[in-house]
Amino acid sequence: MNQVVVPVMVKDDSGRLINGLLPKDFSVYEDGIKQKLNFFSSDPLPLSAAVILDLGMPDIAVQKVNRTFPALEGAFSQFDEVSIYTYSSTVSKAKNFSTAGQKLTAVLNELKTKRGRNSGPPVLGGPLGPQGPVVNGQPIDPNAPIVVTPPRESHVLNDAIVMAAMDLSKREPTRRKVIFVISDGREYGSDASYSDTLKILLSHGIQVYGVGVEGAAIPGYNKLQKLHIPRFGYSDILPKYANATGGEIFTEFSREAIESAYARALGDARNQYTLGYITRLTPSSKVTAREGYYPLPPSR
Repeated sequence: MNQVVVPVMVKDDSGRLINGLLPKDFSVYEDGIKQKLNFFSSDPLPLSAAVILDLGMPDIAVQKVNRTFPALEGAFSQFDEVSIYTYSSTVSKAKNFSTAGQKLTAVLNELKTKRGRNSGPPVLGGPLGPQGPVVNGQPIDPNAPIVVTPPRESHVLNDAIVMAAMDLSKREPTRRKVIFVISDGREYGSDASYSDTLKILLSHGIQVYGVGVEGAAIPGYNKLQKLHIPRFGYSDILPKYANATGGEIFTEFSREAIESAYARALGDARNQYTLGYITRLTPSSKVTAREGYYPLPPSR
């Protein structure tokens, strides 16, 4: 037997959280079978939050995000603990878990100096561009067309989520575990696949929240994330993770909107209903919860 804990967020049509619900207002089904709740709580929980910052976005987007760090820090309570990761073509841990305070301020101040990707187009022609085969400094066929494909840059979002999730799996079970991503959502070149990453998240009850910036904030852009072209990755994979884990993504353009999204996202993560049941392995309200779970081996 395994105890399954399900965080649930309930909002009205205006996007406001609905408070005051009771256990009788919820029904939980597993494989079509209604489960009996043995745990219910509406109390806010302290967060173990892993913040992931995308440094592979264009520099103008990275600098806009950097200016919102005071609001990001202010969105955490004194009871929350925070770790920070950055990624582009590789993943780095900038800060291990500690309570919000001077350590978090120092790390965010250091990250303000980081630069994003140079958004200039690659040079594919002209005297500075790639040249064809040459012999003794002379082209073999000066009239032959030169076909050059610009190199694809890796954006290892899956790997960043895996690193954060493995660290979160070791935190106290009394905390709500969330990964908070600030990114345009692109994924390409990770060692970890989407399905393997999702399995880790669901196995440890970790929810993914985030703020989609740059391309992810363009209206209609998120529809493109459904198109996964082999060898070309995902244009925006964040909504897939949020939908599967019961989290939420806020897509914002302006600095002020991004700052507001921090408080909304982390407030939603902290103030959820928590339902629990024991699994035996044999209309105007919007309810958000994870799609499923992977059972851990029974404790001995």
